[in-house]
Amino acid sequence: MRIAIAGGHGKIALLLQKKLSDSGHEAVGFIRNPEQAGDLLVAGGIPVVLDLEKVSVDTLAADLAGVDAVVFAAGAGPNSGNERKLTVDRDGAILLADAAVRAGIRRFVIISSMAADTFEPDSDESFQVYLRAKSEADSAVRQRDLDWTIIRPGTLSDDPGTGLVRLAENIGEGRIPRADVAELVYCSIVDGVGLHAQFEAISGDDPVAEALTKARY
Repeated sequence: MRIAIAGGHGKIALLLQKKLSDSGHEAVGFIRNPEQAGDLLVAGGIPVVLDLEKVSVDTLAADLAGVDAVVFAAGAGPNSGNERKLTVDRDGAILLADAAVRAGIRRFVIISSMAADTFEPDSDESFQVYLRAKSEADSAVRQRDLDWTIIRPGTLSDDPGTGLVRLAENIGEGRIPRADVAELVYCSIVDGVGLHAQFEAISGDDPVAEALTKARY
């Protein structure tokens, strides 16, 4: 398979590219900064430089030619302003979904955030705007003609992955290694499970593949 990943230099994206490459798949990582290309190559990814805040949907659809599945793992980052949280975390995800539809790609996985739908609509507080961006992106993706999976992880850590998770519509609080989020994305795409499922994810007792086959939230 050939998988395109927006936000290709993120920690989860790099872990995913290595796993895909090690398994014989092609991972194309979209990055804005060409200086990050070397890190993608080390991980086994194929770097493509583009800016989701500037590229048109037609150009992005052309860049997706030959791709079997698309992953949105991009984000403006914790130190970004509110405007970029909306233009990257929300508008970038919607643009990528529209480009996937235009390119005839059905499989779309988005990495969102736990409790995204609990945002305060009138708040200008940075985290509330972030949650709003994620929630509105998820809603838009669900409305597209795509085989989508929306993963809403809890607090992320760099601990080694365990391959064991807990998935539910609403979990509360919890932590999960980035490696296990990458495993969720990998299995959902390669095994074709978790279609039309939106769920929160933390560390738990269920093997990733088994948890995904039961995900119907």
